[in-house]
Amino acid sequence: MRGAVTSLTRLLMNEPPRSRLPPMSVGRAHRSYVRRVATIGVYEGDLASFLGALRSEDLGLLLVVRQRQGVRGREYAWANAQRLEAALQEAGIEYRHHKELAPTTELRQLQYAEDDRVGVGKRSRRELAPAYVERYRREVLDQVDLRPIVESMPDGRATALLGVERDPEACHRSLLAEEMRATCGVDVVHLRP
Repeated sequence: MRGAVTSLTRLLMNEPPRSRLPPMSVGRAHRSYVRRVATIGVYEGDLASFLGALRSEDLGLLLVVRQRQGVRGREYAWANAQRLEAALQEAGIEYRHHKELAPTTELRQLQYAEDDRVGVGKRSRRELAPAYVERYRREVLDQVDLRPIVESMPDGRATALLGVERDPEACHRSLLAEEMRATCGVDVVHLRP
């Protein structure tokens, strides 16, 4: 009865209904809250701006969702696995690599061909090719159960998905974040250091 009264009160006060997604349970006490997921890239950033963006979200975990853990280019040496992991450890942020969430080499080649066709470089891309998006969803997202990954995220702190492209729309991490929102009810924010 209490739920019906609350729903009626919301309706009468023109408040939107609360989400119908079940809350994620955390730990043995089964406390509930909405998990927060940020996405972040490397390009056009430096270590200080990158860490600053992560701190602004009270980050507890960085998930690398790329095949390789390194980034080409001397200006991005700070983002290579050992250096980045050391900087994150000093900042109190856990580092994990989830290669199963990365696009395959074949998928990346498909995107590179589209980049060549429209005349943009990997670092200046602003959106993903429709064929890439469809295949990433089918070949990667449809094959992975995201719930255990989301449930393993730190209690009460945000988690970030790391790609390389500056703009989330140009990187598969935005597709992954949206799938986590749709299937697990996480809140998503896109960071641009």
